[in-house]
Amino acid sequence: MKYLAILFVFLTYSMHAQVSDKKIPADYGYIVKIGEQAPDFTTVTAEGKTIQLSDFKGKVIMLQFTASWCGVCRKEMPHIEKEIWQKHKDNPNFALFGVDLDEPKEKVQKFATDIPVTYPLLLDPKGSIFYRYAEKGAGVTRNVIIDKTGKIVYMTRLFKEKEFDEMKKVIDKLLEK
Repeated sequence: MKYLAILFVFLTYSMHAQVSDKKIPADYGYIVKIGEQAPDFTTVTAEGKTIQLSDFKGKVIMLQFTASWCGVCRKEMPHIEKEIWQKHKDNPNFALFGVDLDEPKEKVQKFATDIPVTYPLLLDPKGSIFYRYAEKGAGVTRNVIIDKTGKIVYMTRLFKEKEFDEMKKVIDKLLEK
């Protein structure tokens, strides 16, 4: 039994280390780091529901930063919808939010319909959420994965298939815990 406990601790640590060891290139433009507590925020969905990030502590959270004018976002979002949201939307331990950079509610609602996506899109007036995570002038297409303790465990930039597939594996592993 003692050996099983040691093996469990080792495997848990190894999995956490594997998720946390990704080096984020400087040109990704993040101001947050893996292992840090995710900056909290309060905003509303495009439908008017108030959301506070810290209310979702205890869940695996994916923040997908986006904008209707962003071509790479438009390319990535159907993959997020199909490969992540549709797979995990009924899991009570998972939350996914698109964070739309500085666009009015009507434009965000139309954007969700045009893509189409069914996961919630949050309004981010003046980029007040975006700029807690990324540098001024940084490109919008990025994803941040937050573990159940509220720590950032994975971040992406642009839509790179290999990185996207790795991100899906990270989400799956976090939801197994």
